[in-house]
Amino acid sequence: MATHSYSILPSSSSSSIHGQNHQRLNFSSYIAKRVLPAKVSFHSRRNYHLNVVLMQDGAVATPATPVENETPFKKLRDGFLSSVPSTQEFKEAASFDVSKDESTVSITVVGASGDLAKKKIFPALFALYYEGCLPKHFTIFGYARSKMTDAELRNMVSKTLACRIDKRENCGEKIDQFLKRCFYHSGQYDSQENFAELDKKLKEHEGGRVSNRLFYLSIPPNIFIDAVKCTSSSASSGIGWTRVIVEKPFGRDSDSSAALTKALKQYLEEDQIFRIDHYLGKELVENLSVLRFSNLIFEPLWSRQYIRNVQLIFSEDFGTEGRGGYFDNYGILRDIMQNHLLQILALFAMETPVSLDAEDIRNEKVKVLRSMRPLQLEDVVVGQYKSHTKGGVTYPAYIDDNTVPKGSLTPTFAAAALFIDNARWDGVPFLMKAGKALHKKRAEIRVQFRHVPGNLYNQNFETDLDQATNELIIRVQPDEAIDLKINNKVPGLGMRLDHSNLNLHYAARYSKEIPDAYERLLLDAIEGERRLFIRSDELDAAWALFTPVLKELEEKNIIPEYYPYGSRGPVGAHYLAARYNVRWGDLGI
Repeated sequence: MATHSYSILPSSSSSSIHGQNHQRLNFSSYIAKRVLPAKVSFHSRRNYHLNVVLMQDGAVATPATPVENETPFKKLRDGFLSSVPSTQEFKEAASFDVSKDESTVSITVVGASGDLAKKKIFPALFALYYEGCLPKHFTIFGYARSKMTDAELRNMVSKTLACRIDKRENCGEKIDQFLKRCFYHSGQYDSQENFAELDKKLKEHEGGRVSNRLFYLSIPPNIFIDAVKCTSSSASSGIGWTRVIVEKPFGRDSDSSAALTKALKQYLEEDQIFRIDHYLGKELVENLSVLRFSNLIFEPLWSRQYIRNVQLIFSEDFGTEGRGGYFDNYGILRDIMQNHLLQILALFAMETPVSLDAEDIRNEKVKVLRSMRPLQLEDVVVGQYKSHTKGGVTYPAYIDDNTVPKGSLTPTFAAAALFIDNARWDGVPFLMKAGKALHKKRAEIRVQFRHVPGNLYNQNFETDLDQATNELIIRVQPDEAIDLKINNKVPGLGMRLDHSNLNLHYAARYSKEIPDAYERLLLDAIEGERRLFIRSDELDAAWALFTPVLKELEEKNIIPEYYPYGSRGPVGAHYLAARYNVRWGDLGI
């Protein structure tokens, strides 16, 4: 019986393959995920050599022993080779030319014919390539049910690409080079055979290098699990990492979200799942922690002692416009509040993390979410836009959309008051509002500070003390900016006060165009940076806040307050704010 001995070393060791009977394979990540126990840390795992005797009928491993001169750690638990790699897996591993000391990244966009892929994902990938952020060896595959050739995919993708960063002269050349890396494979989302065919194509392009694979699921949530199952069983990387980006919505409530997470974890480890919320990739959201933790003037004020209320405002100046079929199943609370705005709130309100490590930051976000009171119906106002004529133009109502069921009560607007019951934020109202078909398109965070005690200049503001309130405004989109509203004396002989803004306008301050959020998040996923992606316990805590009120709204068939298309939203939102002595900060805009 022929035997072969393999010494499996960490990537820092020699990567050459030599000899027929003794081969050194550089695939520590394979052993870390498939062989060593989960409780052993990465730093511990990489200090071990594993001697494996490969026989015709399988693999048997000798005990792992510490590398000399390395600090030993606790004994591995008995039977740590409960899932022994097969002969075929070792042969496949041995076929990789590790001596090249290079790896390749294969990015597969599942649902490549959809709007999200065409408008966001492919342009973001090109922008990363244009800026030199993608690895030397990479391949992009589109996968969808539509019948399409490589040339047809490239033609479709080329229509959405632009060299928007600095419009260099070699734009056309860069686009051509990028398109040559793009390929297409048609298949069903629940077909292991089709994904196995994709796997063969990927291997051809990977050229014997260590392969890393990223799958972006740009598909409806009802087929996530089928696609993940097929990806895991038929198209995951034999050596290297496999990661899956999952687009929202992550369920409709706590139960469906938990079921989705459980199903995903049947085929993937938690560190392979990247739940994307593109708002976390926005430049001003990314800047929140920098603004707070690296500026001494803000962190001491970041508490109930100085902050009166915090407002998170999201508005769009258009309606569903043919997307009513998707939107009507979720509504504005699920589509915007439970994810985008709540994620921003958690980043805003969290305690100082131990470090900038992804897990440290996500731990603090979870603590904030678990400290919040579940949302109550009396603290929520819902609305739906109705038809409105302005300037001779008639704008349709929500239920006029052909894709929306007649008589739908789905909210297109919501305002809510949330509270964090911890020492830092006790009693401070966090007010959210989000809506479609409003007067302006905007996303911003407004921090209203408390009144100045015993203000000497109260008489100058007459009876409206809110005019004297300092306010920090972080405009996420559009036209990114940070404003600090202060009181200032108007030049002259009299004592007249003015409300002025200390303004950081990004377009004026920085010549470089701000990258799209998808660019940052795709690059983070490729690099394995999880800081801006949502962990499963974080998702559970977020749904726990919103699920009770969502069920109550639907069970009681709460009729939304109707507001005209293009208005500022329902009047009820102002009554909600007034109940907590708050005035919406965007009223004067």
